Amino acid sequence: MSGNTFGHLFAVTNFGESHGPAIGCVIDGCPPGLELSEADLQPDLDRRRPGTSRYVTQRNEPDAVEILSGVYEGQTTGTPIALLIRNTDQRSKDYGNLLDTFRPGHADYTYAHKYGVRDPRGGGRSSARLTAPMVAAGAVAKKWLRLSHGVQFKGCLTQIGELPIAFESWDHVNNNPFFAPLADVSPLEAYMDALRKSGDSCGARLRVVASGMPVGLGQPLYDKLDADIAYAMMGINAVKGVEIGAGFSSITQRGSVHGDALTPAGFASNHAGGVLGGISTGQDLEVSLAIKPTSSIITPRPSIDRSGQATEVVTRGRHDPCVGIRATPIAEAMLALVVMEHALQHRAQCADVQPMLPRIPASPV
Repeated sequence: MSGNTFGHLFAVTNFGESHGPAIGCVIDGCPPGLELSEADLQPDLDRRRPGTSRYVTQRNEPDAVEILSGVYEGQTTGTPIALLIRNTDQRSKDYGNLLDTFRPGHADYTYAHKYGVRDPRGGGRSSARLTAPMVAAGAVAKKWLRLSHGVQFKGCLTQIGELPIAFESWDHVNNNPFFAPLADVSPLEAYMDALRKSGDSCGARLRVVASGMPVGLGQPLYDKLDADIAYAMMGINAVKGVEIGAGFSSITQRGSVHGDALTPAGFASNHAGGVLGGISTGQDLEVSLAIKPTSSIITPRPSIDRSGQATEVVTRGRHDPCVGIRATPIAEAMLALVVMEHALQHRAQCADVQPMLPRIPASPV
């Protein structure tokens, strides 16, 4: 199976299956000399891991990461960094009835047709379990970018199902299981409790931001920074839509509004989402994601079996009623991998370029 490596200068190859002995990744191209330990990676993995509240899958995985190579005496050596996360709480018997049937909305049907064989246990390679290595690799990129460029990443939930979530403060995001920027999440709790009891699932909308961005990251045309962001986000399980900046709202904006005015004090707005012509402006990167409803639900649904005959599918086991709840650290990680890749590209090509004009502030003072 090809298509398991993201990036070129900072290349991350993801491996493993949901119910195999372990999952992980190999990072090739990390600059040497970065102080790195498991303690740098574990906090983001803990934010993503299952079993942390009653609103997510109750699969109880510690997601403890092990660094197997590429680090000597606490520093990266420039050689490949192998990261391993062992699976410890598989219940493969929950998927015994899926070997000969296909879950609507899941990758069962397409994997079976493409490869002629598939691992039905937890979805195999198509499981959201495989986002854990993304988060681990993203934590490496986050640390390097923070120390070398001062870039910071954060994200939050902005809608769950039919419920839009008003933004109050980033300070609330890590204080509730929804990554919601709200002080009071009781309406979200009531919504999710009702959803779980109904046996159904829902989608979500996320916002992810990179602040402290340098100017000039990205390439013209096909390797634009925003094009690579969209590509990366669509590589996350269950993502069905990506917006940069104003996104689809720009359809109804006038050019006099959408174009972010430049002033000596800074940009007057950020409808562009921090990217112009595929190159970073130094403003915050603003990205929004649409996450589809979870495909594995206990509500009976019509499907077919391997012989093409009509059947009914009920998915037992432990599943997220809304996969978007745990997706915030994943989106942060993938945005960090994109920025890392472009930072290394820029360093290789344009490190000695002198700007034609002083950098203006990212926003008005």
